[in-house]
Amino acid sequence: MQNFIMKIIEIFTSLQGEGSTSGYPTIFVRLGGCNLSCSYCDTPDSRKGGEEFSVSEVFDLVMRQSPVYVCITGGEPLLQLEEVSDLAGRLSTAGKTVSIETNGTLPFDSLFSSSVICMDVKCPSSGESSDLTLLKTLRDIDSVKFVVGTDEDLIYAGKVMINEQINAEIFISPVFGTDYSRIADYILDNNLPARMQVQLHKIIGLP
Repeated sequence: MQNFIMKIIEIFTSLQGEGSTSGYPTIFVRLGGCNLSCSYCDTPDSRKGGEEFSVSEVFDLVMRQSPVYVCITGGEPLLQLEEVSDLAGRLSTAGKTVSIETNGTLPFDSLFSSSVICMDVKCPSSGESSDLTLLKTLRDIDSVKFVVGTDEDLIYAGKVMINEQINAEIFISPVFGTDYSRIADYILDNNLPARMQVQLHKIIGLP
């Protein structure tokens, strides 16, 4: 078995703050490198190269920790697709439940056998954009996240929900510190088919 080298920023355990497993103890594997530069990025260090670890070393570090849930995040994990595929496959076989967070600019269907996908659709205030054609490839066990901070973001998210084929569960996540009640009112007024979710880990003060 080939032992790929991964670029890692950090590996830590915390409560998952977002998505379908929000609130569960989760092991986070944060990869280095990103192909976007979002205006509200809350993990700017993840754009750096990171420290090199073999997939076997990362696997061993994760397996020493108890939580069943593992979230591979970044940066943009799919920039290290072969390495992520290898790691996710090993973890899934070992009994872990693996999710991968991606910015929706690169195909992810090769990971379906081992992982649940969370596609973060970039809204206008991010200054970036995602490939919306990828939305139709998501399954009902996957999820879509819209990080919103402005009215323009909410309007954009609503249009995408209406115009694109989305089988996955949809979340609206306010940029931390924005007016949550205004966003909630917009979702209610427009009956958006989405679940609003604040960043639990930040509210609690966890990493």
